[in-house]
Amino acid sequence: MNRPFDKPAEQNVHGWERGASLAAGLVLLGKGARRGGLSGLLAMALGGAALVRGLTGRCEAKRLLQRQPPAATPDVARYAHMPMDSEVHSPDFEDADVESTPMGHEARPGQS
Repeated sequence: MNRPFDKPAEQNVHGWERGASLAAGLVLLGKGARRGGLSGLLAMALGGAALVRGLTGRCEAKRLLQRQPPAATPDVARYAHMPMDSEVHSPDFEDADVESTPMGHEARPGQS
């Protein structure tokens, strides 16, 4: 289970975005305190969250939104060392007298 407080998350809010969060947080806190009531409390809560975001430089919502989806195809390099089915069932492997190049020792274009 991934627990949010196991290790500190890396900062993902930088520069002007961090400054804007600090400014917006202060403005919302002030407006919420002056307004009062339920809407004022909501504004103060949002302002506090924006202040925390600006002070710490971390935003969990931004991290979740920017997360890349998993790749649809497996990593090709992972299976590059394995022979293809056509190589395994090739007639070259049936005759013991036929010399074949060991895998990974093939000549590349431009090499002799």
